Amino acid sequence: MSQVEGDLKKRILAVDDDVIILTRISSILRNDYDVVTINSGVRALRYLELEKPDLILLDIHMMQQDGIETLRKIRSMEEGKNIPVIMLTGVEDKGAVLESVKLGICDYLLKPFSSAELQKRLRRVFEQEEKEDAEPEMGAAEL
Repeated sequence: MSQVEGDLKKRILAVDDDVIILTRISSILRNDYDVVTINSGVRALRYLELEKPDLILLDIHMMQQDGIETLRKIRSMEEGKNIPVIMLTGVEDKGAVLESVKLGICDYLLKPFSSAELQKRLRRVFEQEEKEDAEPEMGAAEL
């Protein structure tokens, strides 16, 4: 299936308070994905009240409301319970990463990250989702 048409592109919500990181994410992904960039957790929550992205890239360390608190609130939303989340962090903060894992992230990525690494992580998440979506159909067909 081609992702030429805008409707077919997966939507990625990138949340980071660093405009340089958001610009970099957007430039890396814009050819393959519909990328929405937001510079705070509070604004991301407002966006999620209206839209449901296919995946969220969420920075752990942000001013005003950090990524962990933002993720807690996302997971408390009915539409946010199953959205795949990849946490972004500039330091190896094992406590924050472990807390994120408890909240159901699918991966984390250390900053600075390479274009190839970011794309690889996204592909892995989406391939895993497609595999999980296909498994129940196969099981039902066997009955």
